[in-house]
Amino acid sequence: MELSEHLDLPALRGSINEALSAFIAADNHYLTQIGPELEPVAAALKEFLLQSGKRFRPLFASVGYLGTGSPLSPELFSALSSVELIHVCALIHDDVMDASDTRRGAPAIHKQFENLHQSKKLSGSSAQFGIASAILLGDLALVWASKMLHESKIPAEQIIAALPIFDEMEVELMAGQYLDIYEQALASESVERSLKVARYKSGKYSIERPLHFGAAIANKNPERFYPIYSAYGLPLGEAFQLRDDLLGVFGEPAETGKPAGDDLREGKRTVLMALTHERSNESQRKTIKELLGKPDLSLDEVNELRGIIIDTGARDHLEGLISTLTQEAVSAIDNPLITSHVQSLLHQMATIATQRKI
Repeated sequence: MELSEHLDLPALRGSINEALSAFIAADNHYLTQIGPELEPVAAALKEFLLQSGKRFRPLFASVGYLGTGSPLSPELFSALSSVELIHVCALIHDDVMDASDTRRGAPAIHKQFENLHQSKKLSGSSAQFGIASAILLGDLALVWASKMLHESKIPAEQIIAALPIFDEMEVELMAGQYLDIYEQALASESVERSLKVARYKSGKYSIERPLHFGAAIANKNPERFYPIYSAYGLPLGEAFQLRDDLLGVFGEPAETGKPAGDDLREGKRTVLMALTHERSNESQRKTIKELLGKPDLSLDEVNELRGIIIDTGARDHLEGLISTLTQEAVSAIDNPLITSHVQSLLHQMATIATQRKI
């Protein structure tokens, strides 16, 4: 059964959620058959996947598919939604690497399993058990991403056509994650290097590659659409990550699900902090050096750093850069190859990606 080509974003998100629910129900059943010890794993992944999430990546994949002029059918959503599980892997592992104890206002996966270890009075280190469990759950999510794609009921030639993009997306994500931790270790203060991290850690796998993935699954001369989707996806992906940089410093915990100023405690070498360093005076740089990356940073110290960011003009400059990149992205889809309906969806997605609350 073909679905209307004029589906709106809520309808697309609903179909994506249905596909993810069906997949995790089936695979969790298999997982728990291995042994009751895996029931907490099944429950944690199900809750993490289904209880929240904006579904950016499968939405972009779905719109990328629609952009080729191909009609959507229910079975396609299993294939298109598989990219959400790559994102789940990234989030779980990211919290371990950043030593971030919360995600979406709840304990991060490694903290959940640390708590499980403590509640069951198991032997050994609770913290190490939590970290090991989170690594394995993230790995399982990545395996499930491939499994969901391979088990979707779309023709084999469509899966084969999409595999190179799917594989590149995973490689680029891992490369970006490494660049992120390397920049922290390097204590980088380079805007250019921080922009590269933003592109690979989030931008490409969040927007450009999902659009390419959707076009590849359609398998109707996708090479015609890749340049358009890149011209839209790359600047928008960077703008998306830059908005995350601002939220990591100025976001309200009720909105971000993380403590205030969490990126400052983690010492994130973001574009925002590179711009701040570039524009700061000697006294401000001394304060930044003392406080950035301090694990027990107090709210007063968070506010002190926020003040420096604002006073140097780095926050306003970044807002301007987000606007410029977003405009560059939306201009790129003014193309006769892309239908007006799909252009409208991409405009809406650009707004959602870059105008999240601070």
